[in-house]
Amino acid sequence: MTAYASASDETIFCVDELVEEMGNDARAVAKVIRRVREVIGNGIDPLNMAGEAVQQARFMEARRILHNLRNEVSELGASRFVGACLALELALTEGKVIEIPLLFTAAESELRLVMEHAGAWLDQHAGRASDRA
Repeated sequence: MTAYASASDETIFCVDELVEEMGNDARAVAKVIRRVREVIGNGIDPLNMAGEAVQQARFMEARRILHNLRNEVSELGASRFVGACLALELALTEGKVIEIPLLFTAAESELRLVMEHAGAWLDQHAGRASDRA
């Protein structure tokens, strides 16, 4: 378990496995720092784009955006976000229109948690003064 997370937090954000896969050294941490910055750099904009696509009845486009976002964020060990995003994608696929707003809210909440924990991890590993962009 890492110093920045409790066991339940590891379902929100945990890059230990990614660091290990990349060599588990200072160079690996530097690569993961860059990747975390890339993934969280767009904030919730991709989720907002998917929401706009849904409002315009472009469900295939919304699912594509969500799928890409889910794939990127999953690298960060964000299993809670992945689950919320999959539920939303499934509702879009099955046309469960009534469930979509609640599922969007859940996915947004989980994504915000990922960004918060990722930011804390970056502060711990790259320093608060480091540029996150």
